[in-house]
Amino acid sequence: MKISKQDALVWFRFFAELPEDEELTPNQQEIVYATMAQIEAAVEKRREELKAQIPGLKSLEGRTLYVGEDSRFPKGCRSCLLGTGLSAVRKTNKCNIQCKFCYNYGELDQIPPIGEGLWEIGGTKFYEQDIDLLLSIHQKPTGISYVYLEPFMEIEKYYGVIAKFHKAGIHQHMYTNGLRVTEESLRALADAGLDELRFNLGGTNCADQVIRNMALAKQYLPAVGIETPMTPEFFETFFTKKDAILATGVDFINCAELHLNMNNLGNYLGENMYMCRLGYLSPISSRDLTLQFMRIAAEENWPLAVHDCSNLTKFARDMNLRAKEGGWFGASSYGSEFSQVPFEAFLPVLEDDSFSFIEEEELPAGYRPGDLYF
Repeated sequence: MKISKQDALVWFRFFAELPEDEELTPNQQEIVYATMAQIEAAVEKRREELKAQIPGLKSLEGRTLYVGEDSRFPKGCRSCLLGTGLSAVRKTNKCNIQCKFCYNYGELDQIPPIGEGLWEIGGTKFYEQDIDLLLSIHQKPTGISYVYLEPFMEIEKYYGVIAKFHKAGIHQHMYTNGLRVTEESLRALADAGLDELRFNLGGTNCADQVIRNMALAKQYLPAVGIETPMTPEFFETFFTKKDAILATGVDFINCAELHLNMNNLGNYLGENMYMCRLGYLSPISSRDLTLQFMRIAAEENWPLAVHDCSNLTKFARDMNLRAKEGGWFGASSYGSEFSQVPFEAFLPVLEDDSFSFIEEEELPAGYRPGDLYF
């Protein structure tokens, strides 16, 4: 069903007014899915055009795209997309800043603790001394990551656990906004065996202090990179400080496609949205900016790797992980983070005269606005 943009708009305005608990009929669900497919098709057509403009665009076995030096493509991402990582290790339930794109936006003071002295690994609580038992029973992953929320709030608690996983030969990377990074903590992380430190540079809008800390981190750790949701603010500010950022010697830049949940959606209402494979909901601008960013990096031959960490990359990641876990054919944990479609979020793109569907058809009887099913 190639629904027209005008019919889609009429229907979505109607759906947006329905009570939250009202279920759609099967015909109405078809309308929703047809609209999502039309938006996604138009978005992907534009992106194919943007990708064609990127010199030297590379693929990691069809699972993601990047440009730049192969040797600097992050090993943590290889583990995530080709190996048995990404296994999340959780400890810290606090953060020192609040980013509008954070999945926990508005609830940072309500995040439950992991537990005194405990670590959450694979949904199970462990003490540090339990990790030897864990490694003796489970097949070790190719990589793990330290997430949730800002590890440098209590970084001294991490060194012993990092040392245990390092001894086991597991690749480890950590995320930080970079504000609390010190030379002392970097030295300790290096001694413990951390492999990668990833700075969410967009969290501070490319703060000079964080840029200095990235350069400092390069003196101690094997790999240092940037991983930030791609937003117009980050794109603009990055290029005002590009020379200073590249001078830090970072190995890679992961341009994450910003996807939204109920916590951060309100910060982006009004932007044109699409839904990837009926899963992640994102501003259309996010990956478009990433592809423009990659084109500039390739044209200027930046001495690093720039990775298109898109929704499609996450789609491939989840299939890879489920397959490595022995899941059935086609199994994946990828899906929507909303219990129902947030119809209001799609009104801007359907109302945007500059956004066109590729092909449109008249709706069949029973699906038209004004029919019995309306």
